Amino acid sequence: MTSPEAPRVRLPQLKLDELLEELQARIDAARGTRDRVHSLLEAVLSVGRELDLEQALHSVVEAAATLVDAEYGALGVIGPDGRTLSAFHTVGVSEEEIRRIGPFPQGHGILGELIRRPRPLRLAKLSRHTASYGFPPGHPPMNSFLGVPIRVRDEVFGNLYLTEKRGGAEFDEEDESVLSTLAVAAGVAIDNARLYEESRQRERWLLANAEIGHSLMSGSARSEALDLIAERAREITGSALAAVAVPLRDTGRLSVEIAVGAEAKAHRGLVLPLGESLMGLAFSAAAPVTSDDVDHDERISAEPPRFRGLGPAVAVPIGTGEAGARGVVLLARESGRPVFSGQESEMLRGFAAQAAIAMELAERRQDAQQIALLEDRDRIARDLHDLAIQRLFATGMTLQSAGRFIEHEEARARVLRAVDDLDETIRIIRSTIFGLRTHPGTAESGLRARLVRVAGDSARVLGHPPSVRMEGLVDTEVPREIADHVVAVLSEALSNVVRHAHADRTEVLLTTDGHEVCLRVGDDGVGIPPEGRRSGLRNMARRAEQLGGRLRVTSGETGGTTLEWRVPLPKT
Repeated sequence: MTSPEAPRVRLPQLKLDELLEELQARIDAARGTRDRVHSLLEAVLSVGRELDLEQALHSVVEAAATLVDAEYGALGVIGPDGRTLSAFHTVGVSEEEIRRIGPFPQGHGILGELIRRPRPLRLAKLSRHTASYGFPPGHPPMNSFLGVPIRVRDEVFGNLYLTEKRGGAEFDEEDESVLSTLAVAAGVAIDNARLYEESRQRERWLLANAEIGHSLMSGSARSEALDLIAERAREITGSALAAVAVPLRDTGRLSVEIAVGAEAKAHRGLVLPLGESLMGLAFSAAAPVTSDDVDHDERISAEPPRFRGLGPAVAVPIGTGEAGARGVVLLARESGRPVFSGQESEMLRGFAAQAAIAMELAERRQDAQQIALLEDRDRIARDLHDLAIQRLFATGMTLQSAGRFIEHEEARARVLRAVDDLDETIRIIRSTIFGLRTHPGTAESGLRARLVRVAGDSARVLGHPPSVRMEGLVDTEVPREIADHVVAVLSEALSNVVRHAHADRTEVLLTTDGHEVCLRVGDDGVGIPPEGRRSGLRNMARRAEQLGGRLRVTSGETGGTTLEWRVPLPKT
């Protein structure tokens, strides 16, 4: 018989303690899971609220590092080529450490592994993976790794990279599941942010088009509209340089009229060949042309240097179709900035097309004003011919007849000189009448109008309007072939004044006496430097020699340069 004081059996008590401990562990696990799910939901809501793309990306990587308890986190955005990273957002690394490490990674090693194989990747130790490249000097040590891709509409946008789980632990399946869930929410948030940014971008382009159209239709000069196009395009795309070039008629080249921003001075006044410039390629193709690095693009002539410090660039024609391109706008970002995407190029193309329509409407309005002006000039010409010339001729005849009755030799000589002056006045008025009666259909193609147009177009880049004088019957006595050379020489001469002279005054004089034509371009600038480039002068001299003429360039003692281009006219 057992004594009442004998020890009791403890086995059931031990099992109860174990069960209680297991229950407590499960309660703690459930509480931890609940807290983690709650944190995940908060992270999803936080990321989904962001509409600014850059801020959304930063919020995603911050939330990811917090959810999986990682010391370091990064989000790499895959570039347009689909092989490298175009942007990199980090948390856990200070600015000082980033400067010490150097440039952000481009997508090699482990980072490139996720680009090539977009699926979750967990590693206990980074250095043991076959794709590991190691770390650059100054990089903090990293061992554990977890990476997952972020997809936006079935396209891999980028990858989340998390390293160094706190406490020296490894990332587990639950971490991978949580991060994959966040990546799905991040894809939606990024898509929303991109759509919002795209709508904002389109709104900015529409407002810019409205501003340009209003400027043109209110009577602003074309140069002001081109300046507005360059400024707004540079602001909206975040470019460092914007330039606008227009075709030089009958020369097969482009002239840069407007340039704003970095390296603007090196672009203003440039005359570009179509086949050796980004603008020329876009003009010839009537489609956008991009460059990842415009400063080292083999398609573009290196001379003169004009893209220092610039990288991604795009050139877009202003208007296409039956009317053809009216010009080209060039945009270039600083070296290291993102390249221009296809979407950006298309938006810019639409902007340029709308600007071309506004320019077309403004030109039609100017044409109507020009017709009214020509009709008024025709009336003035008739009045000069029917009234002024007839009276002057009658006065000359009267003086000539009266001269026979004057006995004083000096008085008779004065009367005869007055008759000669009247004859010269009549000749000048007749030349003026011819200019006034230039037919509207030939006004645009006549040498007189072409020179005035070239000189007027150069006023914006010169900083002052050049004075233009013409003597003789330049539209009738100068044949088309020589007129084309005259226009090309004037364009080159004014381009040289813009780039080298730093002048405050420019004078253009074209004369013809029926035997030869002479173009003089003078300025009050600094003169021609001894070490300056002579390619433009050689081209003008070659043109003169081909026609049996000559080029003479002189500099004044106190500065200034005079260019005289003279060629004989064919005998009729």
